[in-house]
Amino acid sequence: MSRDFEFEKPIIELEARLNELQSISENGKIDLSKEINAIAEKINTLKEEIYTELEPWQVTQVARHIDRPSTLDLIKFLSHDDFVELHGDRLYSDDSAIVAGPGKIGEHKVMFIGHQKGHDTEENIFRNFGMPHPEGYRKALRMMKMADRFNLPVVIFIDTPGAFPGIGAEERGQSEAIARNLAEMSQIGVPILCFVTGEGGSGGALAISVGDRIFMFEYSVYSVISAEGCAAILWNDPLKSQEAAKALKMRAQNLKELGIIDEILTEPLGGAHRNPAQFADTIRQTVEKYLPPLLKLSREELLEQRYSKFRSMGKFSCEEEL
Repeated sequence: MSRDFEFEKPIIELEARLNELQSISENGKIDLSKEINAIAEKINTLKEEIYTELEPWQVTQVARHIDRPSTLDLIKFLSHDDFVELHGDRLYSDDSAIVAGPGKIGEHKVMFIGHQKGHDTEENIFRNFGMPHPEGYRKALRMMKMADRFNLPVVIFIDTPGAFPGIGAEERGQSEAIARNLAEMSQIGVPILCFVTGEGGSGGALAISVGDRIFMFEYSVYSVISAEGCAAILWNDPLKSQEAAKALKMRAQNLKELGIIDEILTEPLGGAHRNPAQFADTIRQTVEKYLPPLLKLSREELLEQRYSKFRSMGKFSCEEEL
């Protein structure tokens, strides 16, 4: 499975040359520091130029990168050994596409919940490519209610193509599970911070996205449907995914303009997969900035603000007929 993007070819070629010079310098004990520094500087310049001009479809590719930090990766950076994963929805089974459990971010005890993808084919199959079944959403809701009971703020990581559309999932009430989460999350009486870390796809993402603050990383996407699904429905042609990605306005800038998200978070140069630790540290800083003010609110104030937030989303115009 390729880990490289077509638009990154100039960067990849320079990185190969850089590695070659570093090897020669170390093994041959030759001082090539001047040449190495020049190439390293050129690589950073190219990354800035290329990633500043990414098209929506290219951003989608970055959001789906196989090495992009997953929920468990982020929890490991943020919580270390303080995280305890909990399993099962107490109704049917455990769903490995959703992971959850208590942990810590700095001095804050929190409940982590998130979609979980894999970093290779075998792990992706085990995680169902990050596409939860109904029991995954019911597990997430069980954890939110537990967090409410023990007064733990909830930190959620969103990264899924969408809810799993298989027959078994539909038979076990996929749509009901998503709808119930939307309704009950609006009444969870502790702060909920949501981070779109990769791909926020359809109701599968929205089912754990009813939060007090919603953050989105600059190379993530958030949309009612995937670009491929949109192209297949509108044009009966999945090859028009690039056109669909542009029309869907799924980039962070678009979502910020519509008031769907609260803030766009900066990624490491070249995308989160190049520096997962820095990516996680941005999340830590964001939690430490936004969580304390929310903790000062009463339950009634928190729920009222959350209700008002979602009621005011989107933009529309209405012209009176003469």
